[in-house]
Amino acid sequence: MQEPVAEFTKVESIFVRHRNCLLVRADFTPIFTDYYLHLLDIRQRHPENLDHTLKDLLATLTLHLTARPWAETIAWTANLRAPRVNFFATGSSVHEYIVGRLFTEDVREPDRNFLYSQTILPGREPRTSTIEVETTSPLEWLSHFYDQSEQRPGRIFHLQDDTYALVAAQPDFDEEWFEALTAESAGRICEEEKTKTLETRKFRFSCGCSLDKILPTLSAWKDNADELFGNDDSLSIQCPRCGRRFSLTREDLA
Repeated sequence: MQEPVAEFTKVESIFVRHRNCLLVRADFTPIFTDYYLHLLDIRQRHPENLDHTLKDLLATLTLHLTARPWAETIAWTANLRAPRVNFFATGSSVHEYIVGRLFTEDVREPDRNFLYSQTILPGREPRTSTIEVETTSPLEWLSHFYDQSEQRPGRIFHLQDDTYALVAAQPDFDEEWFEALTAESAGRICEEEKTKTLETRKFRFSCGCSLDKILPTLSAWKDNADELFGNDDSLSIQCPRCGRRFSLTREDLA
């Protein structure tokens, strides 16, 4: 009998003693299951290579969120040259969600690959950063991001099946041990090293979008409804975070 899939992904934050590193790991089967159910619901299917990259991005950002303070909401957008596509993911530890999508239409072709990060804290101006990335792998993007924006080394590994692990350096970390890590050795850290579990967070694949939440972004069109609708009484609008479509009428806008 097949085991039921859990309702959420449990993300463990673990301190690796004597190595002075933070290990963050999780089995993403629940998040990936809900992601595929979402694609089925909105009648989308991605090419295998793009689908794999988006799943890696969802896992990478979730682990990074867990390594960061609770109150942050973080969004990452990757604008790639080849394939010409934008990958987007955003999440929050406070609201325990991760969501993402990809854009393949009307994508601006950059001269290089870029990863854009925006971090939001309540009551503060958003903090943004941009880094150039050389590959199409979110696992490698994270290493570049930590070197340039976190000012400390970080590495992420796809262990087996849907399990991923992030290892982030802390002050006075064991640099030789850190650099020698592989997916195999990272998967054995808790068996071979002295560790202490610091906290556990729970994440779901969820957007929570609705027409009511999207309408405020269209307020500038209230006085220009004819320009927006043309000869139509309704039009289809798309959630920028998850790709779900909603029918917008003139009455809704008014």
